[in-house]
Amino acid sequence: MPDTLPPTENKTAQHTPRPLAGRAAIVTGSTSGIGLAIARGLAAGGAGLLLNGFGDASEIETLRAGISDEHEVDVLYSAADMTRPEEIAGMIEAAEAHFGKVDILVNNAGIQHVAPLEDFPAEKWDAILAIDLSSAFHTTRGVLAGMKKRRWGRIVNIASAHGLVGSPFKSAYVAAKHGIVGLTKVTALEAAEFEVTCNAICPGYVWTPLVEKQIGEQAVAHSISREKVVQDVILAPQPNKRFVTVEEISALVAYLCSPPAQSITGAALAIDGGWTAH
Repeated sequence: MPDTLPPTENKTAQHTPRPLAGRAAIVTGSTSGIGLAIARGLAAGGAGLLLNGFGDASEIETLRAGISDEHEVDVLYSAADMTRPEEIAGMIEAAEAHFGKVDILVNNAGIQHVAPLEDFPAEKWDAILAIDLSSAFHTTRGVLAGMKKRRWGRIVNIASAHGLVGSPFKSAYVAAKHGIVGLTKVTALEAAEFEVTCNAICPGYVWTPLVEKQIGEQAVAHSISREKVVQDVILAPQPNKRFVTVEEISALVAYLCSPPAQSITGAALAIDGGWTAH
């Protein structure tokens, strides 16, 4: 018996059929955290990709080239500001010019600010609503006609458990994420007869560098251990007492873009360790 398989049987991952081969995707807020994991997951499925977000130009180029090389797909980058509709339109035009279409849109860009309602800065309210909610309207408006014409499309909006329930001191974020769930339902209803789906994913607390930074800050502010911050503050609403991982969210997005998910539309899918089951 030979020690190795014959060449015809020694197949690599690159030759495995990929369910999103030939598709083109835009993922907003995808230069780090949840968005980057989603982008990598879609590229692994074979989709061409447009990354969007802020960051160091050289680091972003390294990310772009790395994803392209690893998954053998075209990867573009746009620095479009999600508060500016004209830049959003330009981003979509760039994707369509390169790929000829946009099949998948993931609205992930978002920011947060925490303050009592009476002290909440008006400019923070406006910024959060613009980035967390209005940007999803502008991107969806920009790609939906093409998806309908081609009779295929997948739109996934990254909402939050705060799109389903409220928490104190997060007025703008909660309002925006509830709005995203509403926008998701309307989009799904308008697009259903055209084989275009739209769903919202509602994560609980996700392990990201931003959350890790908040844990350290709260430990110092409250003079308690990091472990106590995690269990008694951050994860208090999540019955399973563990963070959602970016890989879990990426896998759910990839599934919603796959053929078996073609009848899932208009849903707000909680991935929150049981938080919203209360």
